[in-house]
Amino acid sequence: MTSKTLQVHSDVQQYYGKELESNRDLKTTACCNSSAVPDHLKDALSKIHIEIHEKFYGCGSPIPLALDGCTVLDLGCGTGRDSYVVSSLVGQSGHVIGIDMTDEQIAVARQHVDFHMKQFGFNEPNIEFRKGLIEDLAASDIADNSIDVVISNCVLNLSPDKPQVFKELLRVLKPGGELYFSDVFAGSRISATLKQDPVLHGECLSGALYVEDFRRLLLELGINDFRIVAGTPIHVTDPEIALRIGDIDFYSLTVRAFNVAGLEDAPEDYGQFATYIGGLPESPHFFELDQHTVFRAGKPTPVSGNTAAILSESRFAHYFTVSGSRSKHFGPFEGAEAQGFSLSTTEDSDNSCC
Repeated sequence: MTSKTLQVHSDVQQYYGKELESNRDLKTTACCNSSAVPDHLKDALSKIHIEIHEKFYGCGSPIPLALDGCTVLDLGCGTGRDSYVVSSLVGQSGHVIGIDMTDEQIAVARQHVDFHMKQFGFNEPNIEFRKGLIEDLAASDIADNSIDVVISNCVLNLSPDKPQVFKELLRVLKPGGELYFSDVFAGSRISATLKQDPVLHGECLSGALYVEDFRRLLLELGINDFRIVAGTPIHVTDPEIALRIGDIDFYSLTVRAFNVAGLEDAPEDYGQFATYIGGLPESPHFFELDQHTVFRAGKPTPVSGNTAAILSESRFAHYFTVSGSRSKHFGPFEGAEAQGFSLSTTEDSDNSCC
């Protein structure tokens, strides 16, 4: 590990372990810009210990549907807010692993395990917290092909070695597994000078990936298809920080990608259809794959070859029927789904901090 990487890790540990007492100490809302909480998560969130709420630093709600019985890895779990919410969703037969490198954060997460198991009505813990680096999940005993879903909330931007993080994610994800995360992205590349600013880095700004570089990084690693589930612009209201970052625009995006082989780097039309047959209690009438791909229960919907493969080879196969094959190609897929491959954000009326 390089000296630069070690220094960045040290700066982040100092910022989140020593300088920040709670999310009220943040200077911007970049790491604390949660969009409206989905209704099906509100009950679990209401049961989370107050100390964990106060020390939560996130920029979205990266908790997908259909988690019952899954093994879920939470990267940069902090004090464990999302980890605990997910533990309520995976049930007694599922398992959650939270990874974080900051002693103070992990200590808070661990001390509330029994409290939350009682809150959720579980007889034994289905969650554990391990201290470790997200760039080296093997050191935290995360085995190859062992994880159903990886989540992360405003953490990947903090890593000084993002290619290594994504390599590790692909290593640990099972075939058909999903990466589902929220993070801060930039509309243009960030200068080396700004990247060295520890406050801007701790505030989740200077480590943000330029959206096109993010796309290129995934392509290099063989992740040809990713979808934007939600996106909102980030408004930097602190005058001093706004002056330092200049005209760079920032976004909070929730992104999903699947470990499914053979996906193409653009949506292609093979004449396939997918039908959501229901079965998800949190979403009985509709299923949203991304901002532009929404399925109405019982209605056959034309889909690209990529979407057909994702719905057939992931945990969502239980909830869909897919018809057709790739025996004949009809050209580029021209439905609304194609827009799921591009950056799209909306203004969020509930732009409150955490």
